[in-house]
Amino acid sequence: MISIEYVHKLLEVYNQFCRPLCQQTGIPQTSLDILMFLKNNPQYKNAADIVKIRGIKANLVSIHVERLVQEGYLERREVPGDRRKTELICTRKAEHVWRQGCEIQKTFIETLFSGVPSESRKIFEQVMEQTEENLNTYQKENKKK
Repeated sequence: MISIEYVHKLLEVYNQFCRPLCQQTGIPQTSLDILMFLKNNPQYKNAADIVKIRGIKANLVSIHVERLVQEGYLERREVPGDRRKTELICTRKAEHVWRQGCEIQKTFIETLFSGVPSESRKIFEQVMEQTEENLNTYQKENKKK
């Protein structure tokens, strides 16, 4: 069973990988996480998505999004037909940070799976896909209750 310590260590080491980029750009880790989330998941476009899917508290999302907008990494756009919703769009300035972030993520994954045979990695990915499917099924069945 994966322990809570494992998850904590995973995030801690990921943040260590990101630290040089954060220092180089002056972007805090949470802001980098938001940029990477928006660029890597274009189906999610607003602050509520970041709160729900990434699990970052709403007040932190608000603070970091505002900073990213002020620094030119994000733009806000009103959603046509729904004035209450605002899409967050990554700018050209964010592109360079995102590319570096993708390289960091790639290196992190390579480090994480170093020494793991490709067959084991494939099994791990299959197990993750199956457990996600099980979670989805559970959620659908329990929404009715």
